[in-house]
Amino acid sequence: MGIMNKHETLERHSLALTIGILLVVAVGGLVEIAPLFYLENTIEKVEGMRPYTPLELEGRNIYIREGCYVCHSQMVRPLRDEVERYGHYSLAAESMYDHPFQWGSKRTGPDLARVGGKYSDSWHVDHLKKPQSMVPESVMPPYAFLADNKLHFDDIEAHLKTLRFEGVPYTDDMIANAKSDLMAQADPNSDYDAQDAFVARYVAAAGRDNTVRIADYDGNPDEITELDALIAYLQMTGTLVDFSTYEADDLDNRR
Repeated sequence: MGIMNKHETLERHSLALTIGILLVVAVGGLVEIAPLFYLENTIEKVEGMRPYTPLELEGRNIYIREGCYVCHSQMVRPLRDEVERYGHYSLAAESMYDHPFQWGSKRTGPDLARVGGKYSDSWHVDHLKKPQSMVPESVMPPYAFLADNKLHFDDIEAHLKTLRFEGVPYTDDMIANAKSDLMAQADPNSDYDAQDAFVARYVAAAGRDNTVRIADYDGNPDEITELDALIAYLQMTGTLVDFSTYEADDLDNRR
C-alpha cells in the first residue's frame, strides 16, 4: 500500500477520521489565531489616515441610513479595468476606522471609494437633488429632501466617545470640541480661530497637510443640513492617502 493510499485506513474507521480532522483543524486554527494575541494591529497603517471629522461622520451615517451602500460599494479591486476607471485599488487601512465598512461587489452605481474631489460641491448638490440632471441614464432616486432636513448633531460627542471605545483614536480634545468642529467645517464664515483649531486637530491626527476641507457644501449658508454632511463625507473619500507614492512603487514592482 503506497503512502498516498494511507487515507483509506482513516476512511474505514470513523473515530480515527474524526480525531484526525480535529487535529488538523486545531493545528490550522492555532497557526492563524495565535499571532493575533501578540500583534497590536493586522492593518498596515499609512500616512494620511485619520478619524472622520464630526461633519463627515454625520454624513457617513446618512449615507448608511439612506442605503447608499446597497448600490455603491467602496472597494476598488486590483483588477485592471477597475483601477483604470476608479483609481488605485483600495487599501485595508482606508477602512480601519469604519464601523461598519462599505466593502462589496454589488454595484448598481459606480464605486465611490475615490469620488472625493472628482466633482464640485455644486455638482453633488444637483446630482443628489435630481440625479438624471447630471447623469441622464441614472436609475438613482432623488434625495432633494436632504437639503431641507436640518442636521441634528446634539449627540455627536457621545458618538465619538462610542467610536473611541471601538478603537477609533478620537482624543479628549476632539470629543470636547466635536460640535464646534462640525460647525466650523460647514461654515467658511465661522470664527477663524475655531476653524484653525479644528484643522490643527485633524491634520495632526493625519500626519499630513491638506486632509481637512472647510466649505458650505450645500450652498445654503443659513443652516447646516443633512446635504452638507453627506457631501462633506463624499468629498473626503479617497483623498486622505497620497497614492502617488503607491503608484510609483507598483510601477517599480512591475519592472
